[in-house]
Amino acid sequence: MVLGFTLLIGFWWLSVEVWKLPRFAGMPGPTAVVREWFSREPMFGLSFYTPDYYVHILTSLQRVFIAFVLSTVIGVPLGLIIGWSRTAREYIFPVLEMLRPIPALAWVPLAILMFKSSEGPVIFLTFLPAFFATTLNSMLGVHSIDESYFRAADCLGASRWQVFRHIVVPGSLPFVFTGLEISIGLAWFSLVAGEMIAGEYGLGYVIYTSYTMVSYPTIVIGMITLGVVGYVSSAMIRSVGMFLMGWRTRELGLGGQ
Repeated sequence: MVLGFTLLIGFWWLSVEVWKLPRFAGMPGPTAVVREWFSREPMFGLSFYTPDYYVHILTSLQRVFIAFVLSTVIGVPLGLIIGWSRTAREYIFPVLEMLRPIPALAWVPLAILMFKSSEGPVIFLTFLPAFFATTLNSMLGVHSIDESYFRAADCLGASRWQVFRHIVVPGSLPFVFTGLEISIGLAWFSLVAGEMIAGEYGLGYVIYTSYTMVSYPTIVIGMITLGVVGYVSSAMIRSVGMFLMGWRTRELGLGGQ
């Protein structure tokens, strides 16, 4: 991991500050970004030592957290039901598949019309891609379960609720957590689009306003901060998934013996 980041930063430094490639001429180099980021009196007003920097991070975290929780609470049960019920799949899945390819930016006008508050459109635009990813992966998780488990449950006289609780839910967990990892990344990805249209704080707002003010080092600071916070949030979800699916690890270990 360290080697990968070193190579990336090295290529950035060589391209901008040493080789000065034509396509990189207007970009800030790592030296300028680090100088601005750690300055007590930053030229463009944002650094580790300015309170606004942390306000922007916390604001974006709050928006992503709300959108992620909503996408999980709604998307996981809906995806499990669509995957388990043929009727739900016939009526709901085509609608989701039609709406899923529409990019978040295309929803901006409708989001502004639907939500009167400044936070509503941002959270809605952040929620949508995360919701579709969570729902689709939860549905695929049900489809991945071996049919023999359902046949065995029928032979033992298990009710539909018992089948759902003891077979569908645990059997779908690997796909569900894969979907959650994807959805948190999509939430951070679409957050930038939402924060461009509303609010006075947030990392997406920082990137957009920095571009209009030609403060390019601040753009890179916002991008790197987004990447770091997004990486940490994905790692946390991955850790929770590994903890809750310890049975899966043991199953694979026994299967390999």
